[in-house]
Amino acid sequence: MSKTELKKKENLQKQISPRKIIIPVALGLIVVFAMLYFQIRNKDISFNAINFSAITVLFLFFATVFMLLRDFGYITRLKVLSENKISWKQAFKIIMLWEFASAVSPSAIGGTSVAVIFVHKEGISVGKSAAIVMATSFLDELYFIIMFPLMVFAVGPETLFTIGDTTGLNFANQFFYFAVIGYIIKLAYNLFLSYGLFINPVIIKKTILAIFGIKFLRRWRKAARRAGLDIINNSKEFKKKSFGFWAKAIGATFISWTSRYWVVNAMFVAFFAMKNSHFLLFAKQLVMWVMMLVSPTPGGSGFSEYVFSEYLNDFMPKVAGIAIITAFVWRLFTYYPYLIAGAIIGPKWIRDKF
Repeated sequence: MSKTELKKKENLQKQISPRKIIIPVALGLIVVFAMLYFQIRNKDISFNAINFSAITVLFLFFATVFMLLRDFGYITRLKVLSENKISWKQAFKIIMLWEFASAVSPSAIGGTSVAVIFVHKEGISVGKSAAIVMATSFLDELYFIIMFPLMVFAVGPETLFTIGDTTGLNFANQFFYFAVIGYIIKLAYNLFLSYGLFINPVIIKKTILAIFGIKFLRRWRKAARRAGLDIINNSKEFKKKSFGFWAKAIGATFISWTSRYWVVNAMFVAFFAMKNSHFLLFAKQLVMWVMMLVSPTPGGSGFSEYVFSEYLNDFMPKVAGIAIITAFVWRLFTYYPYLIAGAIIGPKWIRDKF
């Protein structure tokens, strides 16, 4: 194994080490128990507001199906973008490792930084791997950029950002600022990707070379230049792709993100008598995910539970502790499985690929 490969392996081992799950799990549990303590202090917690019946089992099953659909959409999109050069099994491993890397990294960073290695090690050139990863980022952000203003327009900003007893759009509301800042970041990032992928890929090459001009990264500058040239070539290929190619990729993206949101809708039907519309709940989740982009913690741990329990509180019974317990169950469905999957798959995958 070359020195470069050895260094790459060591860095990847640090990035997706099973020990990485300790921090996000600890943060999430600390916030959950702290909020639970302050919510139920001097109060009696009651589970009478939660419906436990055959409906509960049925809709928790639906929540699980939606999570599987979410992963299926991601895996399908990866196969489409790679033009079926990646098998279903390979795509599954890449997505699980990618999600694990995202789960142990700050939300604004995610797992994109190492996703190129995951794709490359499954037999795709570095440049094409980078182009595929950038295309997935472009499609993900495109979903938000389109859906966010549509939801704001359809539901109304007053309804979307109203919490509890407040009325109207309140600019003192911290959730409004989280959403706006997150949306601006996503919009700026996607404009850069769009310009780089479809108009002027040279700018991406220059950005990569600028990054690898940093002193401790210069040893890989030659490889970075080669990857930049590959990205330019693959960008030309992407521009030639048919409408059907992009329709499949966009469709898979739509299935993935929409299914992710329907998990919460299914959970709320399982446990509560829905007081508000499913459409409003869907719209609020979209805003909530935009907010989570500004979280500095790994995978949004702690911050996500707080935002969920506060921002979606109007959909739950006004009973002490119910909101934060529901937030924890939501994370059990949508977050912790990827920590477990990555911790199991990661070490063996690294041994096999290096």
